[in-house]
Amino acid sequence: MPTKTARLPQTDSHAATAVLQVAERLYSMDPEWVVFFREVLGVDGIVRRTFSDSEALSRFECSPQYARIREMLDGLRGRQNDRQADRESQRVITVRMPKSLHQTLKTEAKQMQVSINALCISKLMKLLDEQEHRELAGDRAKATAS
Repeated sequence: MPTKTARLPQTDSHAATAVLQVAERLYSMDPEWVVFFREVLGVDGIVRRTFSDSEALSRFECSPQYARIREMLDGLRGRQNDRQADRESQRVITVRMPKSLHQTLKTEAKQMQVSINALCISKLMKLLDEQEHRELAGDRAKATAS
């Protein structure tokens, strides 16, 4: 991370302010740090889309706006470390599936801008929730029939 600050040309300064505003809106949603990084600083993030040539990007990386974005990223990373201590431990399973099903899940996850893992967990939770509702409805029907 560059330590010096430089004055940006007027057009870059406006762009830097706009990028910072987008980053602040995302930051206020308290995303996972990886999401923030991807959307703001990642290869396809707003910074690289806005400052597409290397000189403009280098100037931006010396700006106070960039320094603030890095502070936000560091803050999110710190919060995530705190949250992980409170989280339930995780387990890993391997699921074998046809290539066509994997491709469908991959496409759906990309459209929803989530990981395949998050999509699959969401689908499993929905299935369990629907099953629980059916069981509750069956219990109510038995109780009223008695």
